Amino acid sequence: MSLSQRVTAMEEHEPWSRESSPASRHRKMSFNPVGTWTEQTGEEPTIGAFEVPRWKRLLQVFFAVIYCLFAAGVVFGYAAIKPVLLDQGVYREYCSKEELDQNVIVCYEQELRLNLMFTIAAVSTNVVALPVGTILDRFGPRVCGITGAISITIGALLFAFADELPVDGYIPGYLMLALGGPFIFISSFQLSNTFPQYSGLILALLTGAFDTSSAIFLMYRLIYQGTDGNFSIKKFFLIYLVVPAFILAVQVLFMPSVSYKTVGELVTTAEEEQVIHDSDDEIEDAATVRNLQAARRAHRDSIVSEITSLLGTKDGQKQAQEEEKKKQTSGVWGALHGRTAREQIRTPWFILITLFTVLQMTRINYFVATIRTQYTYLFHDYNKAVEINNFFDAALPVGGVLSVPFIGLLLDNTSTTFTLSLLVTVATTIGVLGVIPETWAAYANIILFVLYRPLYYTAVSDYSAKVFGFATFGKVYGLIICLAGLLNFSQSALDAATHKSFHNDPVPVNVLLLVLALLVGLLLVAFVWRKSCGAGGSKREWIEEEAEEARETLMPGANGNGNGSGYGSMNGGASETVSPVEEGRGRRL
Repeated sequence: MSLSQRVTAMEEHEPWSRESSPASRHRKMSFNPVGTWTEQTGEEPTIGAFEVPRWKRLLQVFFAVIYCLFAAGVVFGYAAIKPVLLDQGVYREYCSKEELDQNVIVCYEQELRLNLMFTIAAVSTNVVALPVGTILDRFGPRVCGITGAISITIGALLFAFADELPVDGYIPGYLMLALGGPFIFISSFQLSNTFPQYSGLILALLTGAFDTSSAIFLMYRLIYQGTDGNFSIKKFFLIYLVVPAFILAVQVLFMPSVSYKTVGELVTTAEEEQVIHDSDDEIEDAATVRNLQAARRAHRDSIVSEITSLLGTKDGQKQAQEEEKKKQTSGVWGALHGRTAREQIRTPWFILITLFTVLQMTRINYFVATIRTQYTYLFHDYNKAVEINNFFDAALPVGGVLSVPFIGLLLDNTSTTFTLSLLVTVATTIGVLGVIPETWAAYANIILFVLYRPLYYTAVSDYSAKVFGFATFGKVYGLIICLAGLLNFSQSALDAATHKSFHNDPVPVNVLLLVLALLVGLLLVAFVWRKSCGAGGSKREWIEEEAEEARETLMPGANGNGNGSGYGSMNGGASETVSPVEEGRGRRL
C-alpha cells in the first residue's frame, strides 16, 4: 500500500470549506484555539518520529505519563486536601468571635475563601488553555513544559510558606499549581505521534494520568492523618518540589524541543522528496545527473520505508470505512462544517451546548468543593460526612481511569442524540440522589458522579468536533470551556446563598441547578434529535455535501474553472486532513 493510500488509513478527510487552500493539508497541526489557518511567522517546525530512536520515544512517553500523574490535575483533589487545610487553621482568622466560641469545624468566611481558592483554580485551568495553545504552536512543547514546571514550583513555594508571608499565599499558590497543569498536559498530546499505531493508547494513558493526579492530595491527607498532623503542609509542598524539578530535568534532557509530525505531515515529507530537480538541467554531465537522482531515490525510498514501518500495515480502506460508519452513526457529523466560527457560535448548536456546559461544570465544581459540608447538613452527622468524603476522594481518580475505555466505545458506536440523552439522564439522577438524606443514595450519587464527570467532558469535546469540525474546533470548543469556566465564579454566590439565605441547607441550590440543567438538557436533546432525524437534518445535509464533493471532484470543470482537482487527487482544496492526535484531542480534556 502506498503512503498516499495510508493517508486514508490513518487520517480523516473533512470537507470543511469550499474555499480552503489547496495547500491546507501541508499545514502543521495547530493547538492554537484563537489562531487562523494562515501560516504564522516564528512557528516552530516539526520532527518525524522515525528521526528519533525508538528507546528515546518510549522514554518520552513514559516520563510524560509520570509527570502528568503527579502534576497535571492535582488541584482537582481539592476535596481531599480541604480537611487538612481546615485542620491547619487556614483562614481561621476570618471567623467571627461567636463562631470561635462555638468551636465550629468550619466558619462561614473560612468556607467561602477556601472554596474561592478552588473556584479560581478550576476557572484558570479552563481559561489558560487559550494561551497554552498559542505558546505551544509558536515556541514548542519544551518551552510549554518548562513554563509549567516553573508555575508549579512557584505554587508549591507559595503554599509551603503561606503562613510566613505578609499577604495571602494560598489562593495565588493554588492558582499557580492549576496553571502549571495545562502547560504540561496539553504539550504532551503531541507525543501520541511518537507511535502513530498506538496514538489512541498513548492519549488514553495521558488522560488516565490526568484523572488519577487528583489522588496526590488524597495520599498526602492519608499520610497527614497517619502522622497525627506532624506531616505539615509546609513539609509536603517542599518535598513536592521534586515534581517540577523532575519535569524540568526531563524537558531539558529527553523531551523534544519541537512537536512530532502528524501522520499527514509524515506523508507530505515523503511526497516532497523529489528524485528529479529543476537544477538537474544545469548539469551537463549525464552520468552525474543519474548518480544524483539515484542518491535522491535511495534517500526517498529510505524515508518511505521508515514511515511505512512507523505507520504499520493496517488495511487503509477498511479503516476508512470504519471511520465513515462512525460519522454516520453520530447523526450530527458535519452539521456546521464549512461555516466560520463566527457563524457557528450564533446557532442553537453552540448556544445550547454552552448553556449545558456552564450548568454542568458549575454543578460538578460546586459538589467537589462542598461535598463534606453538604452531607454534614443532610445527615446531621459530621463523622458520617467525613466517611462519605473519604470514599469520594478515593473514587474520583479511580472512576476517571475505569471509564476511559468505555467512553470511547460509547462515543464511537452510538448517536450523539443518545449520548446527550444519557448525559441528561445521569445528571438528573445524580441531582435527585444528592438531595436524599440516605446512606445508599450518597454512595450511589458518588459512584455515578465519578463515572459521569469524565464522560461529560469527553462528550462535549466529541460533540464540538463532530458538529463544528476541526477547522474551527480550537476556537469554538475553547470558547465553550472558557465561558463555562468564567461563569463558574457564580459558585461563590451559590456558597453565600447556601450559608446565608438557606442556613447551610444545600438542597435549594442543588434543586435549582438540577431543574435548570434538566430544562436546558431537554432542549439540547430535542434540538439535536430533530436536526439529526428530521427533514433537512445534519445526516441528510452531510450526504448532500458528500454528493456535491463527489460531483466537483469527478467533474473539475463543472464550477466554471479548470483548476479543480481531478479524480483521485490527494491535494484538492475541498478536503482537510485530520490526524489521529487531533481526533484524540477533540475527545478530551
